[in-house]
Amino acid sequence: MTIALLAGGVSLACSLLLPLVVRPLLVRLGIMDVPNERSSHARPVLRGLGLAVLIAMVIAGITAVLLLRSEASASQAWPTLLVVVIGSLCAGLLGLTEDLRGLSVPVRSVLLLVIALLVPVLLIASNGEPVLNFVGTGGTAALSIGGTIVLVVYAVLFISSYINVANFMDGLNGISGFHGVIAGLTFAAAGWLTGHAWLIAAGLILAAGFAGFLPWNLTKPGAFLGDVGSYLLGGATAITSFAALLAGVPLLASIGPMVIYFGDVGVTLVKRMRAGHKWDEPHKEHTYQRIQQMGYTHVQASACTAGATLLASLLGLASCFVGLLGTLTLLVAGLVVLGVYLALPKLLPLRAA
Repeated sequence: MTIALLAGGVSLACSLLLPLVVRPLLVRLGIMDVPNERSSHARPVLRGLGLAVLIAMVIAGITAVLLLRSEASASQAWPTLLVVVIGSLCAGLLGLTEDLRGLSVPVRSVLLLVIALLVPVLLIASNGEPVLNFVGTGGTAALSIGGTIVLVVYAVLFISSYINVANFMDGLNGISGFHGVIAGLTFAAAGWLTGHAWLIAAGLILAAGFAGFLPWNLTKPGAFLGDVGSYLLGGATAITSFAALLAGVPLLASIGPMVIYFGDVGVTLVKRMRAGHKWDEPHKEHTYQRIQQMGYTHVQASACTAGATLLASLLGLASCFVGLLGTLTLLVAGLVVLGVYLALPKLLPLRAA
């Protein structure tokens, strides 16, 4: 716990202070977010400040890895955390490349799949035979070779898709920062409940890194994460989630923070394709965007998404204490939370302009 708290403190301090160095660099490079059909802001805003979060989280992650490696009792913990740090770094660097020069869709997709493939392979290689926990207490199951292959395929789709999901959802001030804080604290709590020191550290590093970004995002003149930050958020969250699953954390506890984001993007894309629109066209039809268009501020709309994410995360953590029936009940409750969130544009009153 001491190592995790120290790593979280390093992540927070670096994330708060590094923008003092990174921001002038971004200004000189002219990396601005110009409003388009997808934007919820009306003026150009500096983007790419996720680079400061990336550097902060890597510094904190390496610190935690080195400290865990020095402890004999954590001999199997530090390799897992190291893979999480490396995978998150790769995701962030891919986003940074997109910010600086842009990448074609085929190239970006291939690189995403490469990152998403290497992560589960390295995690399984460092952890040995996967033993998953699907239903909380008493629900562990060892996988055969065939099951492991299926698990790797799942991980590739899961990690690569969530990086895109986090990028799609990064459209309002506060929304990604809130998500990083909630997801990180959820993982830290899951690590504490299941006795995984590396997961506590990974969670606190994630939460603190994005907490340090929020003041820069929410105060004038403001700044955006950019693709470097949204790819980092998606990659760090998905990779930590999958690593937690491999470590025996109950399935719902590992995916709780991601339910609302997956649901918002998935339902929106299905609706658009059924309406004959291209899935990758810029738009403002996500639930969080529709809430903001009803007259709510960025922070208020982001808080709606964050609140739903927090509820889903708490339901996921509760699965650590229940068996099959309890897990199914919590799953249904999580889907209800998602349904209510998706219906908020119809449930909430219009705000005066």
